[in-house]
Amino acid sequence: MIKIGMLGMSEGNAHPYSWSAIINGQYDGVEITRTGYPAVSAYLDANCDTLGIPGARVTHVWCQDRTTAESIARSSAIATVIDQKEDMVGEVDAVILGRDDPESHKVMSEPFINAGVPIFIDKPLAYSRDDLAWFAEQHKADKFIMSCSSMRYANECRVAKQELASLGKVELVTAVGKKDWKKYGIHLLEAIFSVLDDPLPESVQHVGELAREIIHIRLMNGTDITLHLFNHISGTFQLSFFGQQGWKWVDVRNSYSMFRDNLVEFVRSVEEGKPRLDFNKTHRLMSLVIAADESRLQGGKCIKVS
Repeated sequence: MIKIGMLGMSEGNAHPYSWSAIINGQYDGVEITRTGYPAVSAYLDANCDTLGIPGARVTHVWCQDRTTAESIARSSAIATVIDQKEDMVGEVDAVILGRDDPESHKVMSEPFINAGVPIFIDKPLAYSRDDLAWFAEQHKADKFIMSCSSMRYANECRVAKQELASLGKVELVTAVGKKDWKKYGIHLLEAIFSVLDDPLPESVQHVGELAREIIHIRLMNGTDITLHLFNHISGTFQLSFFGQQGWKWVDVRNSYSMFRDNLVEFVRSVEEGKPRLDFNKTHRLMSLVIAADESRLQGGKCIKVS
C-alpha cells in the first residue's frame, strides 16, 4: 500500500478534498459542502461507484491551519493530521502538494524533494523563471517531480486525439476558458498539447489584458493557437481544432474523470519509481505560461521560445 501525504490548501482550490476522496474511496459530502464546495460533493456523488484507487491511500494531511486539515481528514477518512509538514518525511511514500498558488511551490516542496520523496505538485508548477529553473535542476538530479493540469488526461481530449487524423493538417486551434492566465492558462495548454501530441512551440504573444487575456502561440510546424481566458464569462473549457479536411469542437466537462486518471498516473508512477509524464513536457508548457506573462508586461512583445 502506497501511503500518501496531502499538503494543502489554497483559497478556492478544493483539490485536497476531492483528490483525497478519489484516492481513499470515502467522502463526507455534508462536510465538503459545508466548507463551500457543493460541486465537489455533486461529482463525488455521481461517481461514487468508481471511487478509490487500489494500492494507495492518503494517510496524512497537513495545512497551514489545523482546522482545515482536520476538515479534510474528516471528509475522506484520513487517519493522521500533523502540525509540521516535514514530519511526513519517513512516514509516507509520496506526497501531493494540492495548492495552486505557484509562488508557494518551491518552498513547500523543497523538504520532500531534498529527502527524495516522490511528489505531485498541482498546476501551475511555477510562475517565475527562477523557480522553474530550480525544479529543472532537481529533475536533472533524478528527483521525482510530477506536475501537470489534469486536463492532460481529460476523456474529451483523448477522444479528440483519436479523431485528429481525420481533420488533415491542423492549421488553427482556439481555446476559451474562465478565470485567469496565471492559474488556468496551463489547463488550456495541457489540453491542446496533449491532443496534438506535444508539439514544439516557436513563439508566444500576449495580446489581451488582465481579466481579458488573449494569447497567441505559433508552433514550429506553422499551426496557430489562440487562447482566451476571461474572468467574467460563463462557460466550460472549450477547444476547437480546425484542419484542412475537417474540424472538431471539444467541450471539457468531466472534472472527476480527469482528476481520477491523473491520480492513477501518479500512483502508477510511484509504483514504477519514476514519473510517467516526461518532465520536459511540463517544463516546456510552464515556460510558455511564464513567457506569455512576460509578453504582457512588455506591452505585447512577441517572445521566441523555440
